[in-house]
Amino acid sequence: MDKLKRQVAEKLLGIKAIKLQPTNPFIWASGWESPIYCDNRKTLSYPEIRNYIKIQLARLILEKYEHVDAIAGVATGAIAQGAMVAEELGLPFVYIRSSRKDHGLENLIEGDLKPGMKVVVIEDLISTGGSSLAAVKAVENDNCEVVGMMAIFTYGFQVAKDAFKEAGVELTTLSDYDTLIEVALETKYISKNNIDTLKEWRKDPSNWNPA
Repeated sequence: MDKLKRQVAEKLLGIKAIKLQPTNPFIWASGWESPIYCDNRKTLSYPEIRNYIKIQLARLILEKYEHVDAIAGVATGAIAQGAMVAEELGLPFVYIRSSRKDHGLENLIEGDLKPGMKVVVIEDLISTGGSSLAAVKAVENDNCEVVGMMAIFTYGFQVAKDAFKEAGVELTTLSDYDTLIEVALETKYISKNNIDTLKEWRKDPSNWNPA
């Protein structure tokens, strides 16, 4: 198992940024029933963990991309983390709204990007990929190039994998669902009896029935 993915999964579980409840599912805003809930904004309350995530994201950007002109964070979950990564790298920062402001300049992107800039977009969580790729499109519509997206965690839905592949966007995440399940089992956060439930949910989350 990838050491980084394991360490991040352990940290997220440790502060309950990710919770697993296979027998008592959460209800997402979409209406989906889910055995997992992820709120990576909790990492911001833990200086050691938020700094660790910032450093790992910055390190991966330096390793993967020869030239980056700016960092963009997706509102609202990745604004703070994106700004910290930009600070670590000494790069300009912008954030991307989910929709245009309904007053003033009606901005979709807050901050200044210059045409032709190479941008890395930061996300906190990848679900279906729809909102994340909409943020990528907003940057591209501003005449800039998105060289890749970095995120803290992904559920690993096939629909998201397909969407990123079709869009031609490289996605790198610090950890993922498969690693999380392995770590949760090893640390006795869950039992072996929960594994099938957790795997079945990921196959078809919109139609999953815990009964």
